[in-house]
Amino acid sequence: MPELVVLTEQLLAPVPGGTGRYTRELAAALAAAAPDGWTVTGVVSRHADVSAAVVPGVEGPRVLPLPRRALIAAWERGVPYWPGGDSVHAFTPFAPPRGRVVVTVHDTVPWTHPSTLTPRGVAWHQRVISRAVSRAGAIVVPTSVVADELRRYAPGPVPVHVVGNGVTAFPAEEAVDVPPRYVLAIGTIEPRKGFDLVASATEELGVPLVVVGPQGWGGVDLRAPHVHLLGRLSDAQLAFVLRRAAVLAAPSLAEGFGLPVVEAMAAGVPVVHSDAPALVEVAGGAGIVVPRGDRAALASALRTVLSDTALFGRLVTLGRTRAEAFTWENAARSVWDVHLGLFH
Repeated sequence: MPELVVLTEQLLAPVPGGTGRYTRELAAALAAAAPDGWTVTGVVSRHADVSAAVVPGVEGPRVLPLPRRALIAAWERGVPYWPGGDSVHAFTPFAPPRGRVVVTVHDTVPWTHPSTLTPRGVAWHQRVISRAVSRAGAIVVPTSVVADELRRYAPGPVPVHVVGNGVTAFPAEEAVDVPPRYVLAIGTIEPRKGFDLVASATEELGVPLVVVGPQGWGGVDLRAPHVHLLGRLSDAQLAFVLRRAAVLAAPSLAEGFGLPVVEAMAAGVPVVHSDAPALVEVAGGAGIVVPRGDRAALASALRTVLSDTALFGRLVTLGRTRAEAFTWENAARSVWDVHLGLFH
C-alpha cells in the first residue's frame, strides 16, 4: 500500500504561525482526499511530546530517531536520511535534500524583505529553498506572485505549482471578552506584519484594536490602552473574535498568501490590506488596498470602512464571494495531482 509521508514538524514549533495552520489543515485534507490504496502518515523529529502533531485522519505521527537540530544538520549536508514513505510532502522548506519530495515554499521574504527576518533566518531559508528548487521533485507555492519571485531570486529546474490555501471550517464559538466594536489584526507579532501601524492608526481613530497571535521576534511592543492583546486562541475562540470584528487590518510589508484575509472575508468581515503583491492577488479586489508603511492611508481607509455603511455592505458581499475560491479540499486535490505526477 503506497504511503504519503507528511512532515508535520511545524506543529511542534514554539510559534507555529500561519505555516502551522497550513500544515494542520492541508495534512487533514490530504488524508481525506487520499486516492484509493494510499495512506497518509505524519512524521516529526524526536521530541519529548509530539501530541501537538496529531492531525485528524493522518496516521502517526511517526517519530524519527534524530532530534530537530541533528535532522536539520543532516539534511543540510545532503545526507539522504529518508523519513519513509513512497512520496513526501514538506509543508515548509525543512525537507529531505533530494528524492520524491514536494516542498511548499510559502514566500520569498528572505530575498525581498530580509530586514523583516533575523539574519540567521534569512541565511537558512535562502539556503534550503535554493536547494529545494534544485533537487526536490516539485515545489508548491500559494500564489503566482511567489512563483514569479521564486523564479527570479532562486531559479532552478524543479517545476513550480501554484496551489492556493483554503479557509478553515471553524468549530462552534467559544466566547472571548472583546470590546463591542473593534478593528482586528491576526498573526504573529513581528516587524513584517505592520501591526504597529494599525495600533497607531486605531489610536488616532479612537477605536479599539484587538490583536490575535503570539509575540514573535523583533521586540514589537503594541501595549497601549486601546489595544487588546489576546495572544494565541483556540479555533473556537478565534471564530468568536473574527465574526464580531468591524474590519480586519492586514498591513503586512510582505506575505506569501495571507490566510487571515480570506478567513475574514469568509466570515463576512471587511478587509483593509496593504499593497503587498500576494495580498492583492489573494484579495482579488474584494478589499481596500493601502500602500505599505503608510499610516495615514491606513487610518483613512479604516475610517471610511467604519463609517460608510454602503461600502461596508459591498465589501462583505465581495469578500464572501472571493473566499469561496479557496478551500482546503481543492488545495488537497491539487497537491495530490503533483505527488501522483512524480510517479509518471
